[in-house]
Amino acid sequence: MNSHLLDGHYQILNVLNDGEKGKTYLVKDVNLPGSQFVVKQLHPPSSNPQTLTILRRLFDSKAATLETLGQKHDKIQKLIACFEENEEFYIVQEFIPGTPLTDEIILGQPLREDQVITLLSDILETLVIVHSYGVIHRDIKPANIIRRESDKKLVLVNFGTFNEAITNTVDNREYMPIEQVNGNLKYNSDIYALGIVAIAALLGLPVNEISNLRTQKNKLTGEIVWRHKNLKVNSNLAKIINRMVRFDYRKRYQYATEVLDDLKKITNVDHDQQKQHHKKLLLVLTGIAGCIMLGIAAWQLRLPKPINNAEQKLYQEGVNKYEAGNYEEAVKDFNQAIELDPKNALAYNRRGNAYYRLGDYEQAQADSSQAIALNPQDANAYFDRGFALSELGKYKEAIADYTEAIKLNYQNAYAYYGRGLARAKLKDNKGAIGDFSKAIALKPQYTEAYLQRGILRRRLKLRQAAIEDFDRVIKINPNDAKAFYQRGLTQSINKQKYIALKDYTDAIRINPKYIEAYLNRGDVYSDLGDKLEASEDYNAILQIDPKFIAAYIHRGIHRFSFGDYKGAIEDYTEALKLDANNIAAYNNRGNAYLELGNKKAANQDYSRAIAINANNALAYYNRGVIRTKQKNRQGAIADFNKAAKLFQQEGEQDSYQDAQREIAILQNNLAPAPTTRPKSGKREKN
Repeated sequence: MNSHLLDGHYQILNVLNDGEKGKTYLVKDVNLPGSQFVVKQLHPPSSNPQTLTILRRLFDSKAATLETLGQKHDKIQKLIACFEENEEFYIVQEFIPGTPLTDEIILGQPLREDQVITLLSDILETLVIVHSYGVIHRDIKPANIIRRESDKKLVLVNFGTFNEAITNTVDNREYMPIEQVNGNLKYNSDIYALGIVAIAALLGLPVNEISNLRTQKNKLTGEIVWRHKNLKVNSNLAKIINRMVRFDYRKRYQYATEVLDDLKKITNVDHDQQKQHHKKLLLVLTGIAGCIMLGIAAWQLRLPKPINNAEQKLYQEGVNKYEAGNYEEAVKDFNQAIELDPKNALAYNRRGNAYYRLGDYEQAQADSSQAIALNPQDANAYFDRGFALSELGKYKEAIADYTEAIKLNYQNAYAYYGRGLARAKLKDNKGAIGDFSKAIALKPQYTEAYLQRGILRRRLKLRQAAIEDFDRVIKINPNDAKAFYQRGLTQSINKQKYIALKDYTDAIRINPKYIEAYLNRGDVYSDLGDKLEASEDYNAILQIDPKFIAAYIHRGIHRFSFGDYKGAIEDYTEALKLDANNIAAYNNRGNAYLELGNKKAANQDYSRAIAINANNALAYYNRGVIRTKQKNRQGAIADFNKAAKLFQQEGEQDSYQDAQREIAILQNNLAPAPTTRPKSGKREKN
């Protein structure tokens, strides 16, 4: 139908919806014969770069959560991928063959009570899972409930999360409570919408008739009046629905579990009557029934324990606080939820995430371990523990956890990414690159995986391949400052200094407080002899963070390069005030003192550097230069010998040869070369 391939591989088969805020397409992946997906296009409200940057972060965050949800529950539409193209956002979702609930709710053909109770129960069970992850559907209506063709189960689709996040607008006001219309969204806003669906089902009201419900309100209470005298509905079911659609959300059911509990009371009454009717038959079949019940009991023990209302409330409040970044308060709520149910695996998992955010990696590891003990099939718990173990430096154990997470869910791109990071720490470069590549294959827009693969490729001197990875990140997200910065580092190593300058400048444009970009741009300016520009960059860093030690050291090296030795000494001294054991500051300050003729101070600084680190080759070499000038021949030879040995171990061949040359001059009583000067350390790169 359309020759243009979305994201390079999605061919449009049909336009399912064409609205002001975007289109919805049925597509196929040209790389996967026979595949079909739904692609939703979202128009952002503004093309302002800053707005787009914020939206990208929000888009990625929402996508990650929904991706996890789809993997966890088979009655939630799976999120396959998301991408950006021409400043428009796209989400790729599972295509579910089936019929929407709109085909079942037909004018004048009400559903039976048992059908409505089943409908409510099915969707509410799904909402319990959805809400436990801090997600609100936002757009529950018959069109977004699909009866799947393969098993006739109801599947929840088209989460409104992206619509509100990207377009800042909402649709479907017929099913929407007043607080959501006013932008004060609550978890029980979904319960209200589902209640309206239930009313429509009981009355046989199609979508175009739902708006009439809003006009049928009690003049005193403002509540919807939907039961007419000809409609026979179980009074208990009517009470439940009335409470679901209360105008004031504070008087409504707060949690999906509360509605489920009340619905079960209705069904339990019917079951009790049936039990009395068949009492004699059951007594006759006691032996057989006993065996059956033992089997059922064993099966039920393997199911997650139902969550009570108080526990669900505490858990949900913890999730809300976590999502808002209030991790300490979230921990308190999860603590209480765990006290009510010590076997709540989800609460342990979430509390572990909060501890991780607080930097308490040992407690995060402990909580993930408890979640695994309670539910060994939870891939996320292994994944979370892997990250905690990595932060604790236990990379082998982390790799084992990521591997287990992958076994449980082989399509988890994030687990491959985490394992790649851990493998890189252990210098398993081939394995790390393989994991990053697998993560990218599963999630083609995974910018962090491209970024880390590029960094690793640069370390392996595969610089062109590294640049290609950074290029890919920038193509996906032109406002990714880290990609520009890393590409700039790579170009600088390639001696492409002017190209590197442009990349660093772009990184700073996107993130005006990007300290590392200022630092490295300052170094390039310094190497090019641009004295003023380099100084301005180092000064900019110290305005952002007056305690950033590297800025003082790099500015000191810059000042030293054009003969401002006193200025250099001031910078190194400031660095030492912040870190009294900074070897580079002592070494470089010694060099500056030597240039000013203060051999005693220089010797003291080199000796101090050696006292801090007895394997510092530069300090030995530089002290050897001082001792040579002081006619301390034996001391100088000893220092140059030590420096030569260390330089050789470090693979610094040129410096090794310099030290050997100085030893030969001293041993042969030759005059020292007039060009012999102390060595400055290399600038640290981030």
